Amino acid sequence: MLPRRENTNTPSVLVSFEDVAVDFTQEEWQTMNNTQRALYREVMLETYNNLLSLGYSMTKPDVILKLEQESAPWTVKKSVRQKFLEYQSP
Repeated sequence: MLPRRENTNTPSVLVSFEDVAVDFTQEEWQTMNNTQRALYREVMLETYNNLLSLGYSMTKPDVILKLEQESAPWTVKKSVRQKFLEYQSP
């Protein structure tokens, strides 16, 4: 026999997309291969859709908009060091 829950009036804890989303720095994103990036895209889109299916009403996060367009979660910009090295090479 399973134990009974004593207090069933405990309020549910709400979870936001930001609570369950995984963020990578631009440096981390650049070191990922295509398979890892595809897995990240798949998991993030599935997580967002799961929250919607639970009845969460939210504005679509920018990261989801970008992932749906199959682009990087942000625009990768060259660092000052990279620009300097390109300038120095003949």
